[in-house]
Amino acid sequence: QEEKKQLTLKVEELERKLETTSAQNIEFLQVIAKREESIHQCQLRLEEKTRECSSLARQLEMAIEDAKRQVEQTRERATSRERAAQSKMLDLETQLSRNKTELNQLRRSKDDAERRYESRLQDLKDRLEQSESTNRSMQNYVQFLKSSYDNVF
Repeated sequence: QEEKKQLTLKVEELERKLETTSAQNIEFLQVIAKREESIHQCQLRLEEKTRECSSLARQLEMAIEDAKRQVEQTRERATSRERAAQSKMLDLETQLSRNKTELNQLRRSKDDAERRYESRLQDLKDRLEQSESTNRSMQNYVQFLKSSYDNVF
């Protein structure tokens, strides 16, 4: 009986331990279930974030490509404008050179014309002086003739 009593006590103690262990097991299972649910939710969020990152990466790549295209277009427009400006500058320089040449020719022509007119003016002055001298001589001769006719008649 003593042995039976001890065995009963042991069985009761083991049953209590079993109950405690079962309770702990249930708690652990609940904790594990919560953790698994948490892991599942994290995996869902991870997949969602992964899709979002992929979408953002594609958008970023498209934005980078678009920016590269815009930079290239801007560069081409700037190059085109620069070429046009250089061409216009060359045209203006050519036109300026022609205008300078024409101006120099006109100045030379003007100087030549002035020299010719000065020469002609001097020639006309000389001829006028000679004509006046001849005129005075003729007037003196006419005066002489008048005096002579007056003296004769």
